[in-house]
Amino acid sequence: MRRINGTALIIAALVATLGALAFPMWSYADRSGTGPANLAAGSVATQWGPLSAADRDLLVKVRLAGLWEIPAGQQAVERAPTEAITEAGDHLIVGHTDLDKRTRTVAAQLGVELPNQPNAQQQGWLDELTAADGMTYQRKFANLLRVSHGKVFSVIAQVRDSTRNTLIRQLATDANQTVLDHITMLEATGLVDFDEIANGGAATATASPSGPPPPSGELPPEPAPAGPSGDVSTTSRPSPAPPGEVNTDRPEPQM
Repeated sequence: MRRINGTALIIAALVATLGALAFPMWSYADRSGTGPANLAAGSVATQWGPLSAADRDLLVKVRLAGLWEIPAGQQAVERAPTEAITEAGDHLIVGHTDLDKRTRTVAAQLGVELPNQPNAQQQGWLDELTAADGMTYQRKFANLLRVSHGKVFSVIAQVRDSTRNTLIRQLATDANQTVLDHITMLEATGLVDFDEIANGGAATATASPSGPPPPSGELPPEPAPAGPSGDVSTTSRPSPAPPGEVNTDRPEPQM
């Protein structure tokens, strides 16, 4: 009996040792842990290239933006407190109606389900606008929508830079132009609180600011202009429109 018990103990110890050695490998395999592994785990193959979790999130965010900003724009046009607010509302309606059509087309091709109602926060913003009047309404309209556009603007840029899916890349390009147009129109109301936006961004920043030192009060030396060396013949023209204008005249998506 003692020999059997001793043998059993040895076997149990070996099993426990092997289990301890194997567990870290199994647990590491279960946790992707690295950026490329997370990207691969969240991506699915499509004929237009891999579709990542961030790509799908952009589709949902653009759809949600339209679901609350179109009603907000319509309310601004109907109330029409000033010409600037009315024009901003008009741009919201036109821009997001067009962008929503593009988003639904892309989502259908990629098999991504989209929401049909704004989320709770967005519905809360709509309720705030509905309840407000006078200058309170105008300031809420300009600032709620400007902050919202600023947040989705950074998401669009990130996805546009990193996506491997051609449909998402085109949608991000379209969304970038639309959102920039809306930001421009909202700022044209003269009611955007840039200090509040800057403080909000600073509160969520994870890195210390970098760049040249603050101005000393003396004029720095004038930098040399950047340009090609020698005589180079070019045919293209600068992309930006005149200051304060954003070109949103683009063709229908070729899907």
